[in-house]
Amino acid sequence: MSTTYYTEDHEWIRVENGVATVGITDHAQEQLGDLVFIDLPSPGASVSKGDALVVVESVKAASDVYAPVDGEVKSVNEALTSEPGLVNSAAEGDGWLWSMSIADESQLEGLMDAETYKKSLD
Repeated sequence: MSTTYYTEDHEWIRVENGVATVGITDHAQEQLGDLVFIDLPSPGASVSKGDALVVVESVKAASDVYAPVDGEVKSVNEALTSEPGLVNSAAEGDGWLWSMSIADESQLEGLMDAETYKKSLD
């Protein structure tokens, strides 16, 4: 079973079997427009909640993507280096950015569920 949480900065984090996968929401990719470059973190990097971890660049602007919780980067979505548009076509699926271990699962309690996130967009 997986559970997905959302941040106020439009990141999602999906937790499954102790591993968290992180990306930006469909709303965020719509606001950014067509992505042309994504600067991914290095596997093994330790991260703290709120750290700017990824830079996504679109034809309009560059934006930081923040770590939603403390942990360690386990892997990155290498497909995005040659195909950043995957985030535009499947932001909450194949367009994921990185996976990580979670140092403190209680940090998930401060994040939004899908319903609360959708209401925050209104």
